[in-house]
Amino acid sequence: MNRAPIDTPRLRSSVAATAPSFYDRVDVVDSTGSTNADLVLRAVDRSIDRQALLAEEQVSGRGRHLREWVSPPRAQLSMSILVRLPGVVPAILGWLPLLAGVAVVDALRSATGLEPELKWPNDVLLGGRKLAGILAELVAAGDTPGVVTGIGLNVDLTEDELPVPHATSLLLAGLPEADRTALAAAILTEFARRVTAWQDAGWDTTELADAYRTRCTTIGLDVRAELPGGDVVTGTATGVDDSGRLIIGERAVSAGDVSHLRGQY
Repeated sequence: MNRAPIDTPRLRSSVAATAPSFYDRVDVVDSTGSTNADLVLRAVDRSIDRQALLAEEQVSGRGRHLREWVSPPRAQLSMSILVRLPGVVPAILGWLPLLAGVAVVDALRSATGLEPELKWPNDVLLGGRKLAGILAELVAAGDTPGVVTGIGLNVDLTEDELPVPHATSLLLAGLPEADRTALAAAILTEFARRVTAWQDAGWDTTELADAYRTRCTTIGLDVRAELPGGDVVTGTATGVDDSGRLIIGERAVSAGDVSHLRGQY
């Protein structure tokens, strides 16, 4: 399959026009182990902020719980974004990966006309199958915490190339010629818009939480949660609380593998 590269000058120009002054640097590399790992290393220098790194190929990409995340070159969007959040309190840092999920969903809805949704906490689903995954890593604490957020989006993977049976791609959803440059610009722009709005609100999560809840398909479904330590919780997911935790019955879950029951991922 002939897969076109990301047009770096067009990407930078587009992002500069739609998210002016947000990104200090946007880079695209042919191959790397992990864009998250690369930005984590950069973040040792505390003067570095608001940087995005995209790779045409990741050879050591990873998702939550150290799961492998790989694909053929140029078949995905593999990107990471480093942001520092001055004045945010540690208790609400967990909202950043959820914010990223909202940003990806909104960018894809606008750019493709499709209707992806979120599976708690931040898997992007299309037709009940995983289209994108998000991994956020804290790289600096203190008054100005830094977070690297990685996003992996399946663009033109064929059925044979999918990493797991419950995955999907934009190609399989009926978009055979998705423009990865335009998609990357849309995601970076929406992420910047959401972070800026959150900061302008003094890191208040009210609007963000409302936006997340309306996009989260987990709410209202019967689910099974495998928690750290081996506990398992099953029941109906009744909501997401103000801390971003999933409410299953009377229990608030802050971390774990959640499965949608009744035949869904």
